[in-house]
Amino acid sequence: MTSTALLKPLRRILITLPVIWVVVSVVFLLIHIVPGDPIAQMLGEGATATDISALRHAYGFDAPLSEQYVHYWHGVLHADLGESLRLHDSVTHLIAQRYPYTLALTSAALLLGMLAAFPAGIWSALYRDRWQDRSLGVISLVGLSFPNFALGPILILLFSIGLGWLPVSGAGFGGARDFLLHLILPALTLALGLSAILTRMIRTAMLEELSQDYIRTARAKGLSESAVVYRHALPNALIPVLTVIGLQFGSLLAGAIVTETIFSWPGIGRLTLSAISNRDYALVQGCILAVGLTYVAVNLLTDVAYTIANPRMRG
Repeated sequence: MTSTALLKPLRRILITLPVIWVVVSVVFLLIHIVPGDPIAQMLGEGATATDISALRHAYGFDAPLSEQYVHYWHGVLHADLGESLRLHDSVTHLIAQRYPYTLALTSAALLLGMLAAFPAGIWSALYRDRWQDRSLGVISLVGLSFPNFALGPILILLFSIGLGWLPVSGAGFGGARDFLLHLILPALTLALGLSAILTRMIRTAMLEELSQDYIRTARAKGLSESAVVYRHALPNALIPVLTVIGLQFGSLLAGAIVTETIFSWPGIGRLTLSAISNRDYALVQGCILAVGLTYVAVNLLTDVAYTIANPRMRG
């Protein structure tokens, strides 16, 4: 590997560092731009001035803003995000307990969405303007028309209450099989909308590539249709599709907040809603920071995936 090739991943990481700084800084400022006194809101209306002053000192809110900022960065770098006022546990520990559930849910939804979207998008492009294409277009439109908060209860009524095939809520604690059974419905809820978006994107990208001169040349050389589609057209069509997948992962994280609430899934989205309702600002900050940094990491991985999917990007 040349020195130039080695520098490209390092350059991408260096470009990501300012983004991480912005994310951490915005999360730090959240508690300072909240209307009213967050300490008084955390303690409730019955709190005395002494209690408010003591908690403000405990959180370091009586220090200058610049000193608070340095202290917050020190905590982030040492994985110390403070303590939850309501749950009486460290924010880092609470997030570490819930984060794997959200990661499993979003990863499963992304996998299901791609497994459905890639064959559908390619099939739709190959049979452009035929009944196959029109049918898949209608199915995609239906998938886009159902938001998570509507689709989740429908799936529960159909597969849990009506057919009794799958559990209604929770994550299951009876082993891997039980966990997977509990994972299916929330993952499917997130995946259906994603697959509809990806199907249309893959169709558009494939249609553009299939109309290129190099595809006509490949067919003229006598290559099989599968080789033309999967070895030539698809790798070049992946670049815009990977961009959409990276962006949609952030949408999955946002959608997981609603989906986790519907299915009582013990992830970070449900933890965030609970922290907001309890006015647990340290925990809210930690959850938002975890989601934001995950989104940054996914975009970095998407950038790296470009070079894997299409070797021409390595230059």
